[in-house]
Amino acid sequence: MQSIQSKRVAVVILNWNGKSFLEKFLPGVVRHSNGMADVVVADNASSDSSIEFLEQNFPEVRLIRIPENKGFTGGYNFALKQIEADYFVLLNSDVEVTEGWIEPIIQLMDSDARIAACQPKIRSYDRKDEFEYAGASGGFIDKYGYPFCRGRIFQYLEKDLGQYNSNLQVFWVTGAAMFIRSSVFHELNGLDDNFFAHMEEIDLCWRIQKAGYKVYVCPASVIYHIGGGTLPKNNPRKTYFNFRNNLLMIYKNSTKEGLRRLLLMRTFLDVVAAFRFLVGTGTGDFTAVFRAHRDFHRIRKLYHGVPQAKNLVPNSEITTIYRKSIIWSYYIRGKKIFSDLDFRQLNEKTSP
Repeated sequence: MQSIQSKRVAVVILNWNGKSFLEKFLPGVVRHSNGMADVVVADNASSDSSIEFLEQNFPEVRLIRIPENKGFTGGYNFALKQIEADYFVLLNSDVEVTEGWIEPIIQLMDSDARIAACQPKIRSYDRKDEFEYAGASGGFIDKYGYPFCRGRIFQYLEKDLGQYNSNLQVFWVTGAAMFIRSSVFHELNGLDDNFFAHMEEIDLCWRIQKAGYKVYVCPASVIYHIGGGTLPKNNPRKTYFNFRNNLLMIYKNSTKEGLRRLLLMRTFLDVVAAFRFLVGTGTGDFTAVFRAHRDFHRIRKLYHGVPQAKNLVPNSEITTIYRKSIIWSYYIRGKKIFSDLDFRQLNEKTSP
């Protein structure tokens, strides 16, 4: 396998009070990135002993100190302005990488200058034969903006039997392990600071495609992700950010035609989801959905009159959007496996 010129790649781990994850996973990141990438830890104003641990044990790892906790979006935007590399890798601190995880993705991206972002295949750290929730083998959205993955639809996780091992053009790649061209990241003004955390990578991938670039998954690269390292899956704060930011993402990237009807349908579907939360997990997630809608209507005013994306490619020409309802497919038609979806616009021959 052809070697990659050193320092073309920067692996950047955003840390916030994650000393235990750094102890567990940073040695593997350094070992499997040595000679191929610089490793950087951007510390989001941690109050634990993360910085002391890094200074004592990993002097070779560059440390960027962020003066306050700016969240996922602000933290990365702050750090990546200070790093020079052809490719950035946004890597969560709770990720176990494997030998040779960088080379296949860089070779794929080098083969096509229009591939702006890519992710590895992501398996669960705790159940290593299953796909992991946050990305699996590449992400998509349906016509109402709900995200799902090749290998994960809502809470249903498929076992990885090699069924999704092809390189494929996808709609979004996970922020847990996002490879992105630095030139495109800066061209599109990075992540949206209004999001703080969650859904920001999907918003960025949407803008990438509207600007005429492509997003890919490269399953020859494999990582293992714990998930929920900062916030567990069942957490009202996470529910709040997911619902609020999903609405912001739709509002920013959709055309005016049909947007009002789309938001009305989303309001109805999200109210249904809220009552499902009330029955299943209690009042915390239930109220989080309504707070998300309230704050969405407040924050969306910030985007009035401000161009949010280069509209070189209309949404109607983005073939990685599922033009049906994933809720209907999953809950009514019982299609819990990605390969069972009627997703004809996807072409498995899109591999370069």
